[in-house]
Amino acid sequence: VQLVESGGGLVQAGGSLRLSCASSGITFKINVMGWYRQAPGKQRELVATITSADGRTNYADSVKGRFTIYRDNAKNTKYLQMNSLKSGDTAVYYCGARELAFGAYDYWGQGTQVTVSS
Repeated sequence: VQLVESGGGLVQAGGSLRLSCASSGITFKINVMGWYRQAPGKQRELVATITSADGRTNYADSVKGRFTIYRDNAKNTKYLQMNSLKSGDTAVYYCGARELAFGAYDYWGQGTQVTVSS
């Protein structure tokens, strides 16, 4: 399975961006896909996840009400719509995928930079 992120960039605080994660390969093995982010000097943290079977979503408290994760199964693509961006959202965003319902992620994309200017 290969994951390729796109859509990052520079945006002013209060603005919006949409990240995309295109998957290819044996994608039917994927149970959960997620977005994580890592800011300079900080650990990678969960942003949002979505299950392949039924589209159940989960969000970090810091992004609830502002970010939305959704999927387009026909395109094998997951999205992260980010609204009301804050300077604290500045990070490299990574798309990940795992084959099991729980546990470590098996696949990662290369990451895309999101910079929010205040």
